[in-house]
Amino acid sequence: MDPTDWPGNLGAGLLPAPDGSCQGVFLRYDLFGGRGPAMVIGNLPEGSPAREIEEGDVPFEVAHLLAALENDEPVEVLRVEEDPVMQGDNLLIVRRVVCSEERISCVQFDRSDGVLVTIASWDRPITNDLYTLLKPLPAELFQQR
Repeated sequence: MDPTDWPGNLGAGLLPAPDGSCQGVFLRYDLFGGRGPAMVIGNLPEGSPAREIEEGDVPFEVAHLLAALENDEPVEVLRVEEDPVMQGDNLLIVRRVVCSEERISCVQFDRSDGVLVTIASWDRPITNDLYTLLKPLPAELFQQR
């Protein structure tokens, strides 16, 4: 994702593993100009502990978004719906994660290299147009050096 594609503030964080490998990258997007994040985008490779959640628990990115918003109300996953989306010439199977907090929108999809991408948004729907703005992080980013 190119920060110049979107107005607002964009921050990035890494989830390091003890062996020095990267267990995930997340982007925090603040459209509101310092009044709280509007969106968290996570990129978690296979084996990342952040991918391991109990059934009914929200994805890491949703929990991170709620914490950043200082929202400590309990939120759980109600259901997951599959939604096929065309991205250029490719078919993307998007999983819409429906949460008990109606102001949360969350989608997930798998990249061909095994990285799970999760987008969590506060108080705005995630539309299919968003996927055209996403630019994949290179797989090399997740390898130990």
